[in-house]
Amino acid sequence: MRIALFVTCVNDAVFPATGRAVVTVLERLGHEVAFPAAQTCCGQMHLNSGYRREAAALARRVVRELDGYEAVVVPSASCAGTVVESYAQLASDVGDGPLEEAARSLAPRVHELTQLLVDVLGVTDVGASFPHRVAYHPTCHSLRSLALGERPVELLRNVRGLSLVPLEDSTTCCGFGGTFALKNPDVSVAMVADKVARLTESGAEVCCAADNSCLTHIGGAATRLRSRFRVMHLAEVLASTEGTPGGLR
Repeated sequence: MRIALFVTCVNDAVFPATGRAVVTVLERLGHEVAFPAAQTCCGQMHLNSGYRREAAALARRVVRELDGYEAVVVPSASCAGTVVESYAQLASDVGDGPLEEAARSLAPRVHELTQLLVDVLGVTDVGASFPHRVAYHPTCHSLRSLALGERPVELLRNVRGLSLVPLEDSTTCCGFGGTFALKNPDVSVAMVADKVARLTESGAEVCCAADNSCLTHIGGAATRLRSRFRVMHLAEVLASTEGTPGGLR
């Protein structure tokens, strides 16, 4: 299958290892991954802040650049949710009929990484190895928007050497919430402090999730609070061959 990688602006600018990890996993499974070079931000921040016309302009570019692929993989539950759930309504709101039609056509082909692996490709074992204690944090968009459910956990359980540790209050928001963290910093910091405390109590070496934005928030708080766990995107865990002969992290 020829799959387009919509890497998202945050991953492209700050976390390029996540995009490379997605490519590693999919190529290991025998698929061709293309990177439409003119892609840009999905417009989520603009949309959430009320700049709907500006968000629509970004949506037009994204839809145009991703057209024609059998499937699109997005290593971000929040950005995948924006494309799948918000574009058509946004187009309708700004009176752009062609965009609405194109968005509705694209939406069924856009998948967050674990959706693509489990639902589309029918894979739960990607040949990964990662001998560490890992806690999975279900981000709000992965939990409440895309309803990823057990897909990420099922994939993690099939990673060789990985010990999946339970996380108390796992479904509680970390406090990032995009612009929420900027507009309500005191509440956001209190929320992430609780999340870091639960992760520390779990004994995990690594906290993984499907959104680097939330992991940035958690990881920053963990550093300030001198917690010992680190954060990794789920894709990087699934790409790892650590612990195997000649394996790399």
